[in-house]
Amino acid sequence: MSAERPPHFSMLRSFALADFVTLANAASGTLSILLCLNYVAEREPIYIWVAFGLLPLALACDVLDGTIARWRRKHSPLGADLDSLADVVSFGVAPAVLGYALGLRGPWDAAALVYFVACGISRLARYNVTAAELSDERGKVRYYEGTPIPTSLLIVLLFGVLFSMDRVHEQLWLGAIQLGPWAFHPLSLVYVVSGSAMVSGTLRIPKP
Repeated sequence: MSAERPPHFSMLRSFALADFVTLANAASGTLSILLCLNYVAEREPIYIWVAFGLLPLALACDVLDGTIARWRRKHSPLGADLDSLADVVSFGVAPAVLGYALGLRGPWDAAALVYFVACGISRLARYNVTAAELSDERGKVRYYEGTPIPTSLLIVLLFGVLFSMDRVHEQLWLGAIQLGPWAFHPLSLVYVVSGSAMVSGTLRIPKP
C-alpha cells in the first residue's frame, strides 16, 4: 500500500495581497543593489540617485503591507517570513552595497559592512522568535527590542547628502587612516553603530 502523499502547497494561491506588496519591497531593494553595481562599473550618477530613491520606496512598501493585511484581515502563512527576508535585502544588504559603492572598499570597511548585515539578519530572526511573547492580549507587539532594521535608511540619507556634496570615494567624509596593513574609513563605523543598536537587548522602542 503506497504512502499517502502530502497535499501540494500552492505558493501563489497562498499569497495575500499584502505579500505582493512585500515582494515589491524586496524588488526595490534588489534593484537598488543592481544599480549600485552599475554605478561601480560606469560611475554614472543617475544610477546611484535611483538606487537612493528605491530604498524609501521599499520602506513605503514595508509599511503598506502591514496596513493592507490589517485592513483585509488576511494573513498568508508566508507573510512574516517574506517580510523579514525582504527587509534583509532592502534595509540590510542594499545600504551595505551602497556604502561599498561610494567608497567603503577597504578590508576593515568590508568587515564593518558584513557585521552590519549580520546584525540585521539576527535582529529580524530574534523578532520572529520573540514576537509572540512580546505581544499584548490583542496580539500586537508592544515594543521592538533593538532598533528596527529600516532605521538603516538614516545611513542612506547620510550618504545621499555626502554624494550631493561630492564627499565620497577619494573625498569621502572623515577621510581614511592606516590601521595595520589596510586603510580604514572611520565613516564605516556608522554601520557598526547601527548594527549594534539593532541587536541591543536593552534598547526598547515602542511599536506604533
